Amino acid sequence: MLYIYLIIIFIFGLLIGSFLNVVIFRLETEEKIVNDRSRCPNCKHILSWKDLFPVLSYVFLKGKCRYCQKKISIQYPLVELMTASFFVLIFSYFFSVTEKYFVANIIFYFFVISVFIVISVYDLRHYIIPDKVIYTAIIITALFNFIFFNSIFFNHLFSAIVAFGFFLTIIILTKGQGMGGGDAKLGFLMGLILGWPLVFLAIFFASVSGSIVGMALIIGKKKKIKSMIPFGPFLIFGTVLSIFYGEEIVRWYFDLFL
Repeated sequence: MLYIYLIIIFIFGLLIGSFLNVVIFRLETEEKIVNDRSRCPNCKHILSWKDLFPVLSYVFLKGKCRYCQKKISIQYPLVELMTASFFVLIFSYFFSVTEKYFVANIIFYFFVISVFIVISVYDLRHYIIPDKVIYTAIIITALFNFIFFNSIFFNHLFSAIVAFGFFLTIIILTKGQGMGGGDAKLGFLMGLILGWPLVFLAIFFASVSGSIVGMALIIGKKKKIKSMIPFGPFLIFGTVLSIFYGEEIVRWYFDLFL
């Protein structure tokens, strides 16, 4: 029975991933996210239902628009597959741990991972974290914690303030050269989601992974030492890692050294 659920969740994730592509594209163009039909980003031709099947349409059309034959960005199937894969992972995780508020947790973390995917792709493309997305996520996360887990609400709020203050300090000391205000806002969201001490672990993972990738890009001559590298995706990587494995890592650390 679990496999049937996972297949349904995967298909649902593909559909949400398709919607996330629309969100990312229309954030760029400042078009309405809803109440407007999908169009080819190149020729602006309205797409038919045959063009809108997640992943399959991209494969059958060989990565080209049916109408103008321009290449379709690989971003579209990648976002769809990434969303579907994370949805399956989230469902499997909460299904196995059988936590309280099972359905609420799944819906919330589906939302969180969707927000993270939009932020990551947008930051990679434009070196900015969109305020519309981050503020919406902060409000919904705060409400979720207050309604379902009010006993830990202030721990998570404290963690959010500490993380925001940490990044804000870096921004002030580096005069905005180290990171941007969007990273500080993302830090606030991370604190609300993870609480203490997991937010610290997420920042550690982000710093290590960002340093490794940054050095690899410099060694590979893809970037220079002073080149900008978006930090948002690394913060999100650290957060996702902490959501699934953070508590185990913290327990392992304390068992090892205490």
